[in-house]
Amino acid sequence: MDGVRVGKRLIGTQSPVTVGWENVPRVEGGPVKQFVFTWFQPTVLFALIAFWYYAPNSIAKASTAIGIGIGFKVLLLTMEWFFPRHESWRLTWKELVTDLFYVGLGYTILRMIDGYIGDGPIIEAIQHYFQSDKFMWFTGMPLLVQAFLISFIFDFGQYWMHRGMHNWYPLWLPHSVHHYITQLNINKGAVGNPVELFLIGLGIGGFFDFLPRAALLAGAFGMAIGTYQHINVRFNSPRWWRFLFNTTEHHSLHHSQDFEASRSNFSNTYIFIDRIFGTCVDGEAELLGMEGGRRMSIREQMTFPFTEGWKALKEKYGRAKFGEDGFAEPAGVPAE
Repeated sequence: MDGVRVGKRLIGTQSPVTVGWENVPRVEGGPVKQFVFTWFQPTVLFALIAFWYYAPNSIAKASTAIGIGIGFKVLLLTMEWFFPRHESWRLTWKELVTDLFYVGLGYTILRMIDGYIGDGPIIEAIQHYFQSDKFMWFTGMPLLVQAFLISFIFDFGQYWMHRGMHNWYPLWLPHSVHHYITQLNINKGAVGNPVELFLIGLGIGGFFDFLPRAALLAGAFGMAIGTYQHINVRFNSPRWWRFLFNTTEHHSLHHSQDFEASRSNFSNTYIFIDRIFGTCVDGEAELLGMEGGRRMSIREQMTFPFTEGWKALKEKYGRAKFGEDGFAEPAGVPAE
C-alpha cells in the first residue's frame, strides 16, 4: 500500500484507511433522514445544555444524570441496530456481554477504587500538605464557562495521558488491550484493562473550585460529544462539529490496524487539541484492532499487560542461554 501523506507521515501503508473528509461516505436517503442524521448531534448537545442550565435544584442531581445517560445509550444502541455504519461492526451477543461486563466493572469496583486512590483523594492530600486553598474565584465565572473549563481541563490532561500511553512502553502495555477491539459501538469505551481504565480517568480538575451544576453541565458535554467516539452509526456531522469535536471517524482511525493512523486523534472530546499539537488526522477506517484483528478474551484482557511485561523483563534482564555452538542465545522472544 502506498498510503497518503499527512504532514511528515504516511497514513495507510499497513491497512486500508480513508483520509480527508471529502473521501468519507455520507448518509444516504431522503431529505428527512438527511436532516435527522445531520442535526441529531448538535440538537442533543444544545438540549442537554438547556436542561442542566434551567432545571430546578430538585432535579439537577447526579442520579438524574445517570438516568439520562442510561436512556441515551439505549437510544444509541437502537440506532446502531437499525442504522449500522458498518455491518462488520454489528453488535453480537458475545460482544454485548463483554461490553456490559466492563460497564459494570466501571460502575462498581473501579469506582470504589477511584474513591480511595483516584485523583480526588490525591489532590485533597496535596492541598492539605501545602495548606493551599482551592481557586475560589472560579465559582464567580459564568456557569457555562465553568462547565467548559471542567470539560476542557480534563480532556487536555487525558490527551497527554493517552499520548503518553502510545509513547512509553510501561503505559502502552495496559492501554494496548483497548486497541485489540475489532469494532466500535457505544460501550467500547469501557473495554480495557482495569489499570488503563483507572489511569485514563485521572484528572487535575479537582484543584479548581466549580459549582456543582457546572460539573453536571460538563458531564453533559462529555456525554453529548464523547459518546459518539465509539458508535456504529454514520452521521453527516456539520463542518464546525468535525473541526471542534472528536468523531467516530477520528476515533476509528485511532483504532486502525495501520500503525501511523493509530498514533493520531488522542483527545476524548475536543479534537481541536489534536489540531493544535499536530496529531489530528481527518478520515476513517473500518478494519480495526491489533495482530490483524485478533479478538482478546476477557481473561487475556485482564492478564495481558502483566504477562507481556514479564516477557519483556525476562528478555532484558534474564540470564543468557548458550546454544550448541557455545554462543549466547537471546533470553526471550520480543513481545509483539
